[in-house]
Amino acid sequence: MERAQGILYAALSSSTFGLAPLFTLLLLAGGYSPFEALSYRWGVAALFLGVLAVFSGRSFRLGRRELVTVFLLSLFRAATSLSLIIAYQHIASGVASTIHFMYPLAVALAMMCFFREKGSAWVFAAIGMSVVGAVLLSLGNVDFTVENSALGMVSACVSVFSYSGYIVGVRKSRAVEIDSAVLTCYVMGLGALYFILGGLLTGGVRIETDGMTWLCILGLALPATALSNMTLVQAIKRIGPTLTSIFGALEPLTAVVIGVAVFGEPFTAQGAAGILLIVAAVSVVVLRTGRRPQ
Repeated sequence: MERAQGILYAALSSSTFGLAPLFTLLLLAGGYSPFEALSYRWGVAALFLGVLAVFSGRSFRLGRRELVTVFLLSLFRAATSLSLIIAYQHIASGVASTIHFMYPLAVALAMMCFFREKGSAWVFAAIGMSVVGAVLLSLGNVDFTVENSALGMVSACVSVFSYSGYIVGVRKSRAVEIDSAVLTCYVMGLGALYFILGGLLTGGVRIETDGMTWLCILGLALPATALSNMTLVQAIKRIGPTLTSIFGALEPLTAVVIGVAVFGEPFTAQGAAGILLIVAAVSVVVLRTGRRPQ
């Protein structure tokens, strides 16, 4: 039962994460700097999770070691968001997404090299199919008019390692003992402080009053950040970092669905092949893990 819940949490997390590029690019197009967009994203998410935790009676009290762990995890998670948004600014979003979705490989390798997790042919097959599927989906929507640059490529690569570090850290540290809502609230809150400081040092953070812009902010902060990060932690605790990372391939699937349904983007044979590979990868994970003894 717990494994089934973990799979559902992982699917929900990855699919809601897929909304982030949409709202992020809308804010950037409206003149927001990366620090401004991330300040609102993480600040609103932290406020929402804090209120949720308080009303549900959760305790925010942490020991010194837990606080150190949360601080380190917040650096990994903040680095992921900042590096991705920089990548979106300097290279095509499809290329950035393609590079970022190499993180399941990094997670699997980290678990095997540092924590002696046994490799499985089925897991590697699922990782391979999900990565190739993500590549097909992303390359099918590449905008080659965006100037390529070394900064964008390096930033996308940084997101791979920082996100992998966060996923592994949640499972292999004291964070596994912290309530998911409380942990995510601390991570989001610290991240918001980093980004606000960055904004103040690079031109300030505007006070937004426009209603349409706030809809973008809320879309980015609530489903694409608060919900996705909280369910990510729940998934990692239940099925582990490797299997959770495989479900991350649902993120570009969400982006493609939004592009076709909302923006009328063409649906190509290449994109269809990518979707089939991702569905196959997820099916392999669900079927194989379902056969394991509970």
